Amino acid sequence: MKLLVASDIHGSAYYCRKLLEVYEKEGAQRMVLLGDILYHGPRNDLPAEYAPKEVIEMLNARKDEIYAVRGNCEAEVDQMVLQFPVLADYMLLFHGTKAIYATHGHVYNENNLPPVKAGDVLLHGHTHVLRAEKKGDISILNPGSVAIPKEGNPPSYAVLENGVFSIRDFDGHTIKEFTI
Repeated sequence: MKLLVASDIHGSAYYCRKLLEVYEKEGAQRMVLLGDILYHGPRNDLPAEYAPKEVIEMLNARKDEIYAVRGNCEAEVDQMVLQFPVLADYMLLFHGTKAIYATHGHVYNENNLPPVKAGDVLLHGHTHVLRAEKKGDISILNPGSVAIPKEGNPPSYAVLENGVFSIRDFDGHTIKEFTI
């Protein structure tokens, strides 16, 4: 199954539209959202076309194709308007014998590991910085931020297919690729 993985939309209708366009273009079967979907948060500037109600409408139209976890900006009111679950702290995905522990990253991250075994994968957002690398005996993956990237990174998302995690910009260029 081909997954599109994204994080940190932060209520940007502009980048949500771009994300849905690449979702179609990539031909992914599911979208994994790693939190911070609607609200921009007090530490961030407003993203392009900040319009959470538009983001709600766009994502609810895809409710049967979205798996999501709670970010530090999600609240119970977000679940009241989104028609897919958004308040889980993590989800487990599997690729062969490897577990992929998907979370936002504000609680569990490389400095506070969740229950993972050697060879498993920690997939998270939160930092707004893309990453795909081995750290010790686990892999750390981060698709970067859709709407508010940091450290000079472009707005980005990732595709996970056949064990390859490809981080891409919205022009379709592969920035980083990693085999899990």
